[in-house]
Amino acid sequence: MASTAAAPTRFQRYWLPGLAFKAVVIGGGYATGRELAEFFLPSGPWGGLAAILVATLIFSLVCSVTFLFARHFKAWDYVTFFKRLLGPGWFLFEGAYVLFIILILAVYGAAAGAIGASLLGLPAIVGTAALAAAIVAVVTFGNTSVERMFAYVSYLLYAVYALFILLAFTHFGDRIGAGFESGGPMTGWLSGGTVYAGYNLIGAVVILPVIRHLTSDRDAIVAGMIAGPLATLPALLFFIAMIGFYPEIAGATLPSDFLLQQLDIPVFHLLFQLMIFSALLESGASSVHAINERIARALLNRRGITLSNRARLAIALALLIGCMFVADRFGLVALIATGYRALAYVLIAVYVIPVLTLGVWQLTRLKQEQIA
Repeated sequence: MASTAAAPTRFQRYWLPGLAFKAVVIGGGYATGRELAEFFLPSGPWGGLAAILVATLIFSLVCSVTFLFARHFKAWDYVTFFKRLLGPGWFLFEGAYVLFIILILAVYGAAAGAIGASLLGLPAIVGTAALAAAIVAVVTFGNTSVERMFAYVSYLLYAVYALFILLAFTHFGDRIGAGFESGGPMTGWLSGGTVYAGYNLIGAVVILPVIRHLTSDRDAIVAGMIAGPLATLPALLFFIAMIGFYPEIAGATLPSDFLLQQLDIPVFHLLFQLMIFSALLESGASSVHAINERIARALLNRRGITLSNRARLAIALALLIGCMFVADRFGLVALIATGYRALAYVLIAVYVIPVLTLGVWQLTRLKQEQIA
């Protein structure tokens, strides 16, 4: 008797897409606090909270539509997705995506290097190389390895963030309260939240391989709505802790390390930096895995060949070695301040606006055809 595949679990249908999306969003500057300092702190304490809310709502909306679109058109990789969404113009996203991968892996590499230098006093290239090696080890074995990583790293991440905010309130809660009472310039929160969401939303496309478990429109909508809060809850906790040292913390290369020094708990300092490294690992692995899946689909469609583990290893190495040179050349602050903002506008133009207009229109037309 032929064996049948097990039905997708509730975790795979509802929670896995959000955890995978969170994995992409939290990497690099988010995990270190650098993105929060760049896009939320300029709006002041309350404006920063408003910006986080804006980003959460945009995440949930666009993820829901993206998941619906991918499910209906069986688009489990970004090439299939954008050929359906943009037609002949799909290559516009391909160009933006290549730039994104180069930038985001460079940011992850720079962050890992900064962590190694801050924690152990090592040359930055050592931390960068360690992250590259870990990413290669995960992505070489395909979907199963990557999905297992999402679950395990997520447990560590949320637990450490919860402990972090608890320690922050017990050690300098009075400073946090005073920071919110001081007010500050509540300006630019709408643009800050929108730009932040704009470039991070590429995560919804990066994780298309893991949403193949969705079984209904309800699954897609629920998974999309969950994805927004899952991605921004750690950011919210981190941001609240940062307000205790606002505005001086805005200039720190690693705001996370700044706060950990204020806590002065060596064991937790080590645990937190381990968590950040793990977050960088799952984010980097997500990005490289998406490229592998794109190549795997092309090989299968054109030549009927399955991408081998050895080939996945070679692709990952080529990507990472090139991007890590960028990281070593420019550094974390410059990459986030200049690269992310420009990328946000490109992705809003070639992905966010099209999926909320053309994507919704195509889904509506498909529904009408099915009814007819």
